[in-house]
Amino acid sequence: SCVDGYVYLDRLSWDAYHEAGDPPGQIEAYHERHGCYPESVHADKIYRTRANRAYCKQRGIRLSGLRPGALPQDAGELAELKAQVHADELARIPVEGKFGNAKRKGTLARIMAKLVHTAECVIHVGMITMNLDKKLAELLRVLMTRLAGWLLGADGRFQALGAEDPQVRTRSSQPDFAALTTWA
Repeated sequence: SCVDGYVYLDRLSWDAYHEAGDPPGQIEAYHERHGCYPESVHADKIYRTRANRAYCKQRGIRLSGLRPGALPQDAGELAELKAQVHADELARIPVEGKFGNAKRKGTLARIMAKLVHTAECVIHVGMITMNLDKKLAELLRVLMTRLAGWLLGADGRFQALGAEDPQVRTRSSQPDFAALTTWA
């Protein structure tokens, strides 16, 4: 599962099984991690079984996709439903992209471990690496924002180092960009 760009490995199995029964366990894992149920679950068509829809409805969770049965006859309601389905599909794009990232950057395309336990360790390390990469990007964004705020004064202009007041700056304390662009 993917929450706010962070990935979680809720189930890892080497046996063939039908994945349609996974959502209740993943939703409960979300509840344990965050203390509440998600507002909506964006899932492929295979997960929209009658049991999963009932499970989500019982907990007030909206399951993405069209509900079974006839579509609404009201044009406004139909347009609203189609817009919601389209928005849900757009929300799934980053989730599907995480699979590509895991294979490309998270080494999940190159698992060469021979033992089951070792292969599982490689998979978990790949997930941890992806989450650390996301956290590092967030921290760098915050650092760059604060650095830009520190270098730019209240007036939005570059503050030369050592000049406390913008009125005190001398011409020599300002960078001469024209001199940098002239050719000798």
